[in-house]
Amino acid sequence: MSNQISIKRLPSFLITIDTEGDNLWSKPREVTTRNSRSLPRFQALCEKFSLKPTYLTNWEMARCPDFRDFGRDVVARQVGEIGMHLHAWNAPPIVPLTDNDDIHQPYLIEYPEDQIRAKVKLMTELLEETFEVDMISHRAGRWSFNETYARALVEYGYRVDCSVTPHVSWAAQKGDPLRSGGTDYRRFPESAYFLDPMDICLAGSSPLLEVPVTIVEFSYSPPVRATRRLLVKNRLGAAVANRLLPERAWLRPRSGSGSRLRSVVNVTTHEGRDYAEFMIHSSELMPGGSPTFPDERAIETLYESLEALFEMTRGSFIGRTMGEYHDHFVASKDSRS
Repeated sequence: MSNQISIKRLPSFLITIDTEGDNLWSKPREVTTRNSRSLPRFQALCEKFSLKPTYLTNWEMARCPDFRDFGRDVVARQVGEIGMHLHAWNAPPIVPLTDNDDIHQPYLIEYPEDQIRAKVKLMTELLEETFEVDMISHRAGRWSFNETYARALVEYGYRVDCSVTPHVSWAAQKGDPLRSGGTDYRRFPESAYFLDPMDICLAGSSPLLEVPVTIVEFSYSPPVRATRRLLVKNRLGAAVANRLLPERAWLRPRSGSGSRLRSVVNVTTHEGRDYAEFMIHSSELMPGGSPTFPDERAIETLYESLEALFEMTRGSFIGRTMGEYHDHFVASKDSRS
């Protein structure tokens, strides 16, 4: 009995995959979904460590036969979860917002409210019909989220969102070139909270649990901070500083980031956080599917890093889907009441 209690108290390790077309960074005219064939390897690695990914799925992947078969198997075996990921520019109903939506990739929050609700509705219906499960988890495309969007998710039954990137502003990243850019999350919490639908950076009484991505800020000694300030005075020095002495780091793999990923997990453990939330794009698991991992060698290096990272979770974390984390969070809160 005591062992069961101690397991329940372990922090959660959450794996989120933005499940979308191949190399969308290149803004292709024709979107392909070859990366769906790379997902079984990643799923097998997660299962090796009893981790349960949440595949946050967009329009083209929901219509991809390979991903449909893969996702249905994951759901049937209860080894993962299918959630929703919405890219506004190619999710119906298609209503042009800019002079070239495929190039500008406008944010959903830039559309009128009726179009936001219509896109959420159609995406939800497609996913639920395809995978025969209720949609409860979500991440916004291009990380931008607002109160109107949150209320639409509540209306269509979502219980958990993971769009918030604490310490990070997307305001400089344009969607519609005539608008003000993406969401500024610098004053948002780092830990999970039921959000206020009238101000999503505040805790409130809505049924939508916000679970921010794990992004940590590093603390350095005064001499190291002084060294960093000197380095960032020029472009080359800034590149060195950002690689060796980063101000912050995501639990997200980049080229050569294996040790940094493990450092982020160590920070979450040291700070006593109740979850660590990892994220990756499905296309980053395929050679050439992203700028970050351009070939087979890069993918093999990525998998070496993932194996070492996931090994850290043994005995220290428990793998949960986003929906399972929601239920665990509610149960934990009720037990403390």
